[in-house]
Amino acid sequence: MSDWRMLQDRLSDQGYVAGDDLAMALYLALTLERPLLLEGAAGVGKTEIAKVLAILKEAPLIRLQCYEGLDAGHAIYEWNYQRQLLAIRAAGERGETGPGLEARIFSEDYLLERPLLQAIRQDRPPVLLIDEIDRADEEFEAYLLEILSDFTISIPELGTIHATAKPHVILTSNGTRDLSDALRRRCLFVHVDYPDRATELAILAKRHPGLEPRLAAQIVGFVQALRREDLDKTPGVAETLDFAAAVAGLGVADLTDDPVALKAALVTLLKTQGDRARVPTEVAQRLAGKAA
Repeated sequence: MSDWRMLQDRLSDQGYVAGDDLAMALYLALTLERPLLLEGAAGVGKTEIAKVLAILKEAPLIRLQCYEGLDAGHAIYEWNYQRQLLAIRAAGERGETGPGLEARIFSEDYLLERPLLQAIRQDRPPVLLIDEIDRADEEFEAYLLEILSDFTISIPELGTIHATAKPHVILTSNGTRDLSDALRRRCLFVHVDYPDRATELAILAKRHPGLEPRLAAQIVGFVQALRREDLDKTPGVAETLDFAAAVAGLGVADLTDDPVALKAALVTLLKTQGDRARVPTEVAQRLAGKAA
């Protein structure tokens, strides 16, 4: 068996069913020590693979959640200004001044490590998840490029810090904006789509092994039919699993038998008022009938 197939099986053992493209790309990213960029719609399992990889590697998972306005201070490091001011005040009361005071307050004791600095200061390779990089500004990408190129961080007061163990880097993007060519060049790339029927059935079997096969097939068929509707928020794999848990918890044996329970379980799939209006009970019943 090829090494990437073994990795695929190990992911499956942890409940993550990865397609061939994704498993091979992850294997290459680990082998070549390159960042892996996963792009696709929300809810297709991009973030989850970093969590599972951390389990397989028995490594810490360090997550940087990106957002608009994210800057180096919140992503890399910043100084504990409140403690520094208190130290300066206390030193002033003792009459302490000069370069010694400055060196002391700009020391490790007052440094606040943020995810990127934490990631390069681990004793063994962590899994660094840079989640939803497309939400961050292009300016932040420039900071990130420097770190991903040589895994070093320059702190003027302390000098240059080199990675003691190179992180396994997973970046995710929901495609809300175009990423820079420079960032893409530094990464291996896979587009992660919603799973096909067979894959989603396999995921459901891994996560809900006690589910009766016929009901599992109905659930997957129903969710995949729902994804073809014109929705504001298309349900992802996590929503499929929540829906299955809700259906099982309500004691449903067949999606077509209990319209009231089906309507109740829709709260796990439809996340906006507009989507609830687009999929009233009668539409849900029709979709369930097609999935049966």
